[in-house]
Amino acid sequence: MQAVTRNPIADPSILGVNTGAALFVVSGIAFFNISTASQYIWLALAGAAITAVFVFGIGSMGRGGATPLKLVLAGAATSAALSSLVIAIMIPRSYVMDQFRFWQVGSVGSASWDAITTFIPFLVIGVLIGVISAPALNGLALGDEMATVLGIKTGMLRLIAAIAAVLLCGATTALAGPIGFIGLLSAHAIRLMLGPDLRFIIPLSAVSGAIILTMSDVIGRVLGSPGELEVGVVTAFIGAPLLIILAMKLKVRSL
Repeated sequence: MQAVTRNPIADPSILGVNTGAALFVVSGIAFFNISTASQYIWLALAGAAITAVFVFGIGSMGRGGATPLKLVLAGAATSAALSSLVIAIMIPRSYVMDQFRFWQVGSVGSASWDAITTFIPFLVIGVLIGVISAPALNGLALGDEMATVLGIKTGMLRLIAAIAAVLLCGATTALAGPIGFIGLLSAHAIRLMLGPDLRFIIPLSAVSGAIILTMSDVIGRVLGSPGELEVGVVTAFIGAPLLIILAMKLKVRSL
């Protein structure tokens, strides 16, 4: 997402994609009585895809097209609106709130091997597309004009990379809820250590993201003992200050 939007603070939670997936899943629970992982995944993918298209469309309006700043503003506004809709759907339906109040915050405690098995194909396809498109995304970081000179079809590349992002965001949101800031934290950690080459950033972000998520989950269990502090709360406390620091230092400039 950072490469496609050329924005160093882009991630699924900031651009509203996770929230769109969450809205569709909660709507399915409330209005269609869905209850299985195989049903969650299709709703989550649809919500993530529609939200991604909507945010990019809004961010592309006006002079200059889809600038990094406009995309972040569009994503933040969309995320806030969709979060309000999620709450509006859940409040009058106590059974939905009871079933998914922890899922909405983001938790890995409700995941099961059966659900993970259902989502593996989507995750594998998303990772493969991301890794294969990484060299071309390096060219896109130089700007659309330079990428075109290098023979890169920028529109097609953005579409393919966006499909990978939607597959990954939709599947993980359906499984564990809209856990925010993991992508932001992991990508910048790898970029800080190894530089801007996306051939390394994309696959290693998956590894570092898993490590950050596991550490955050352990911290939540220790701080919330004898209960549990949901991992989504922990990542928000860690990620929000990082986002502020990045915005101040990078001034929301493009990659």
